[in-house]
Amino acid sequence: MGLRESAAHVFVADLTTPVVDEADRHHLERVLRLRAGEVVTVCDGAGSWRPCRWLGGGAAEIEAAGDVVVDAALQPLISIGFALTKGDRAEWVVQKLTELGVDRILPFAAARSVVRWDRATAERHLLRWRRVAREAAMQSRRTLLPMVRDVVGFVDGIATGGAAMAEPGGDRLCLDRPTVVVGPEGGWSPEELATGLATVDLGPGVLRADTAAVAAGVLLCALRSGAVGSPAGGSV
Repeated sequence: MGLRESAAHVFVADLTTPVVDEADRHHLERVLRLRAGEVVTVCDGAGSWRPCRWLGGGAAEIEAAGDVVVDAALQPLISIGFALTKGDRAEWVVQKLTELGVDRILPFAAARSVVRWDRATAERHLLRWRRVAREAAMQSRRTLLPMVRDVVGFVDGIATGGAAMAEPGGDRLCLDRPTVVVGPEGGWSPEELATGLATVDLGPGVLRADTAAVAAGVLLCALRSGAVGSPAGGSV
């Protein structure tokens, strides 16, 4: 296991003079119980990171202990869209998609979405999801933070972007279509199905909407990494 996979991992604004914010410092000191001298990796969220040494004693700064390393983004970029759900299931989806390595997370309002938010409510949830994504990226040692996009409508914001819709009987999932969107529990409306987007099948059985979103992320990320099938142009 390499350094980045084993050391505590935090995000900072500047790798040259890294400063850990109050919440992350509390996590390192009180939750992980790091001792002075232990190695921590710090990252800018855009693929660059470096090893540092934890000073301890409540210090706001940590000490650089190695050169900056740059991780290139894996290709193709994988995007998963999901229709708004009730309760905290959307938060769980964002967390798991981040852990898997999904690059772009696209929440949207579908015609049959039970949830109907005003702008203020949507913005409040969006801020929470982005915090959840950051925390999940720290836990999974990601160096590139995923983009959690603003909530949009399906027809205006999703159907124009070349996504593939998850729908039983569709084509096999493949990296030629690295953006997959999952509809609400009530399924796609006839108008949404008539947008002309390709459809992909996530396998037998009827999945909950949140489970389907994570399943799509698992399959696409596994294809891209080569864990299953072919990492280029393969399908499952």
